[in-house]
Amino acid sequence: MNTYENKLKQLQERFIRYAKIDTQSDPDSPTCPSTLKQKDLGKVLVAELLELGLSDASLDEFGYVYATLPSNTDKQVPVICFCSHMDTSPDCSGAQVKPIIHYNYNGEDLALPDDPNVVIKMSEHRDLKDQLGNDIITASGTTLLGADNKAGLAEIMEAVSFLSQNQQIKHGTIKILFTPDEEIGRGVDKADLKKLGADFGYTIDGETLGSIEDETFSADGATLIIKGVSSHPGFAKGKMESAIKILATIIDALPKDRLTPESTHQKEGFIHPVSMQGHVERAEAQFILRDFDDELLCQHAVVLENVAKEVLKSYPSSGYELTVKPQYRNMKKVLDQYPQVIANGVQAIERAGLKVKKQSIRGGTDGSRLSFMGLPCPNIFAGEHAFHGKQEWVSVQDMEKAVQTIVNIACIWEERA
Repeated sequence: MNTYENKLKQLQERFIRYAKIDTQSDPDSPTCPSTLKQKDLGKVLVAELLELGLSDASLDEFGYVYATLPSNTDKQVPVICFCSHMDTSPDCSGAQVKPIIHYNYNGEDLALPDDPNVVIKMSEHRDLKDQLGNDIITASGTTLLGADNKAGLAEIMEAVSFLSQNQQIKHGTIKILFTPDEEIGRGVDKADLKKLGADFGYTIDGETLGSIEDETFSADGATLIIKGVSSHPGFAKGKMESAIKILATIIDALPKDRLTPESTHQKEGFIHPVSMQGHVERAEAQFILRDFDDELLCQHAVVLENVAKEVLKSYPSSGYELTVKPQYRNMKKVLDQYPQVIANGVQAIERAGLKVKKQSIRGGTDGSRLSFMGLPCPNIFAGEHAFHGKQEWVSVQDMEKAVQTIVNIACIWEERA
């Protein structure tokens, strides 16, 4: 087995080891981390970092992993952080994940054995056309895989392993940050940036090979409460105004050909109801509002409120409350002030022999909030695809290119110091 094959095997084994650990986060939990099982992976990562010689590696009470790879150069190099998250999405089970390696992918549909109805088709996953001959890892059909973001974890760990074993490769101080609860929007709630001590960062949590992302949605969360009028259903004529029905009518009255996840792409934003509950007297719905433009984001809240007001004209005894809270903002506002962060990332991807794909994220990342907290932090590809579902997959060869890119980033910052 040659050196490259050894690297692939080590990376593959590391990723599978992480993927088998259930780290699903819970949006209904008030704790940090939201699930204690995330610390199970944190403990594994700390042990491996200590074994690699990062003597300060630690897991704190909130589930964050911190570690330092010391500088091996005389130059004064900005301190660079590499960040990935440990949790997996609440949208699909992460328990008892059984990773499967599909060696030398030949373009055929991948029917997953534990549920043959779950089929990964090239016609539905366009990036598979670039994977012929590569080794694809999937789950078995009943769970997600967890490549989002255990691919990023494995890649950072492999890059650290490589640098720690090849001292002739010069780099500045490198900080490692592994976070909990990114999938529920709380990934950096308790991150200690003073303890981290980094100047710039890169999240390793992107999709397509060669991509670098410097822009995200801006995001708000909205809660709409409807206060109806309850009455005995046998004597309700002319009296009852059901909050459940009013809320359902409002949701149904929202635009359908625009401002929905189903009808938008690229830079188009949306209003998306994600949950609802209630009774006749009171009903509540949670919405996420998304747009790349902050002014348009504010307008989405206005659209939601205007629809509620219009519907409620037919229910004179009922009322509403709409609360809108900021979640995160488009990190491009910060990153545009530090062009060298993107430039070094672009050069690192090119050095790995890849065509750079500069993209925007129709979603969020820890890097969004980290950027506004004072750590400018674009997103680099990890190779994860079809995340949050049973058809999730990742290519081992793409992951190895991400490892190369991480190493290149460290080297380029040292060279340019």
